[in-house]
Amino acid sequence: QTQLVESGGGLVQPGGSLRLSCTASGFKLRDYPIGWFRQAPGNEREAVACIVSGGPTITYADSVKGRFTISRDYTKNILFLQMDNLKTDDTAVYYCARRRGANSVCTASASVFHDWGQGTQVTVSS
Repeated sequence: QTQLVESGGGLVQPGGSLRLSCTASGFKLRDYPIGWFRQAPGNEREAVACIVSGGPTITYADSVKGRFTISRDYTKNILFLQMDNLKTDDTAVYYCARRRGANSVCTASASVFHDWGQGTQVTVSS
């Protein structure tokens, strides 16, 4: 059965670093667009980063460019999000998600991603 499980969240100080992991089962990460999303209280769910095989092609939200890095370990079937120079505004629940369908591409629209993990809390505070 298809499953995505996030881990690695926690409490960090501004300027600190954290690495999130998303372990996939039931499918191969390399075959689909996989994205990281986040949702803070009072905000809509927003796209953070996305990766799709074929180059790979990687996209980031403007707010995290230069600070976050998305990557995959194809051998272990794990998706990562390395977060550096964290800011208070990065506080949110972070989710990984898979988009299904032939010839799918990365998109900032959360509604087209069909499979989601349960999320992991990231809190940036002094």
